[in-house]
Amino acid sequence: MTDSPSSLRLLEALIFASAEPLDEARLAERLPEGEDVTVRLGELGALYENRGVNLVQVGRKWAFRTAPDLAPQLRVEKVMPRRLSRAAIETLAIIAYHQPITRAEIEEVRGVRLSKGTLDLLFETGWVAPKGRRRVPGRPTTWGTTDHFLDHFGLAALGDLPGADELKAAGLLDPVTPTIPSAAPKIGADTGPGQDNESFDDDEHEAANDDIDAGAMLDDGADGGGVAEPDGESEKGEFSALEGRASQD
Repeated sequence: MTDSPSSLRLLEALIFASAEPLDEARLAERLPEGEDVTVRLGELGALYENRGVNLVQVGRKWAFRTAPDLAPQLRVEKVMPRRLSRAAIETLAIIAYHQPITRAEIEEVRGVRLSKGTLDLLFETGWVAPKGRRRVPGRPTTWGTTDHFLDHFGLAALGDLPGADELKAAGLLDPVTPTIPSAAPKIGADTGPGQDNESFDDDEHEAANDDIDAGAMLDDGADGGGVAEPDGESEKGEFSALEGRASQD
């Protein structure tokens, strides 16, 4: 029989260097002939019993693991930043400048259907929250921004949101050339080859407008059947301002 300390060191090294737990048969192949692996594992386990790393049995295999009582001190919580989609930024800007506002009113301003997850994402982020119900048939929920929204964007109050003049001075508003709207298509009439009269949803809207800025998107929505807002120029600046602040944060 070989020297016990040498066998323990070799056994320790084998288990430590392995990327996965090892069974006794594999350990015995590397130990000197005549060594009782079970006895040596018991000795090694007793040696590590009160240390930060323990020798533990995983099924029929053996591995080193951190001591269970140290788990709270070793736990690391990391916040993973999530990039907002264009639809979420537009929706956030509309809520910030037009609150309290319902889902249907948001869709009316944007000119496209609001996907199910957009408001959920903003709600989970803590930037918007339900503010009550509109006293109209159906009693739809109204949405508004939260104190966390103000804190994230460095605002003391909603009155500190940039106005049209500030957005123009920052170069976030482009001149808008008035256009004469084309005649609306008749109900049931074909709108073109392979087209129909159904409105786009958020996913289709974003796929068709990846390289178009948020302001132009509102204009396109108005021309394509969405509701054109009188202050479309301000809407464009609102999206650009919030998108810029979100990117900086």
